[in-house]
Amino acid sequence: MSDLRAVLWDMDGTLLDSEKLWDIPLYEYAEKLGGILSPETRERMVGSNVPTTMRLLFADVGIEPTEADMADGAAWISRRTEEVFRAGLPWRPGAQEALRAVRESGVPMALVTSTERSLTEVALDTIGRDLFDVTVCGDEVDGLNKPLPEPYLKAARLLGVDPVRCVAVEDSPTGVAAAVAAGCTVLVVPCDVEVEAGERRILRDSLVGVDLDVLKAL
Repeated sequence: MSDLRAVLWDMDGTLLDSEKLWDIPLYEYAEKLGGILSPETRERMVGSNVPTTMRLLFADVGIEPTEADMADGAAWISRRTEEVFRAGLPWRPGAQEALRAVRESGVPMALVTSTERSLTEVALDTIGRDLFDVTVCGDEVDGLNKPLPEPYLKAARLLGVDPVRCVAVEDSPTGVAAAVAAGCTVLVVPCDVEVEAGERRILRDSLVGVDLDVLKAL
């Protein structure tokens, strides 16, 4: 990647240790519906968008939801998640320093997240809007969410770069699949879910010490 054109960052589980915060509203809502969210289903939600998460949740508690049920549930979880986010968002190890180091190098950067825009804006209060040239959120890709490549393809289009010349930084199998399908090289720093080795993916224990030179060497 000596001709690196841009760095595309996932958010939840990659920059922020926020998957554990998502646990709070998800488990609470399952209980509100009279059920218990299984760890297996929660794992399948990691990296997914809101509609997929809601379908998995309702199925796990044995309810066939109407469209109104889905909308009400998504709105409840969004409100509760915003409360949790505003209480404080923890960084993943090395993430804050890695972001600043790459930003200072002058290489364009995008945030590519499955989280909807309203909650992403809350998170950006912690991360810093100035770090990204563009942001692509889960409700801005016409339903073509991760693991489909569109979120990363859209980020590359907005930046005016070839995704093949980009490094994506991800933590989940869902996100990695999207970035690989888009043609990116992927730096994988697993958080809560194991990610298998594979094509165009380089696994690392943390973002500690990551800078432009590290990314170019991938």
